[in-house]
Amino acid sequence: MRIPFLVALMAAAVFYSYIAFVDLNFMTRTGRLGPGFFPRIIGLATIVLCIWAILDELRAEKTEDDYLGYWRDAAVMIGMALGYAVLLRVFGGYLATVVFLLVALTVLNQGRLRQNLLLAVLIPTGVYALFDQILNANMPPGLISLPL
Repeated sequence: MRIPFLVALMAAAVFYSYIAFVDLNFMTRTGRLGPGFFPRIIGLATIVLCIWAILDELRAEKTEDDYLGYWRDAAVMIGMALGYAVLLRVFGGYLATVVFLLVALTVLNQGRLRQNLLLAVLIPTGVYALFDQILNANMPPGLISLPL
């Protein structure tokens, strides 16, 4: 079941990349990065990762018992994603991402608190610096504003 899912995901990524390359400009007329810059990167990265996952799945021999634990992980991730959507609306992009990453890493990367804390703070800080400071694109605002 996992291989058909990955093939369908790769087909969606190919279509997404096609739209990004055909309909969206890489650069604007003024020489700044255009609306197609990030979608192209995301689309190509998704295609590469799907191919990698498919090849990895074809090499591995797993039984059905190995997949039963994935359902619990999937349910937990869906719950965390819904919580992230609520936090995003209330606290905005930066703080919601810090909290989401900390919770997700604590659940999925148990026993590495220092590493989880570092990643949960450094990744959103890098994204904030990239979008808000360098690209002049605002992070999603929340109902409760932060002094960032």
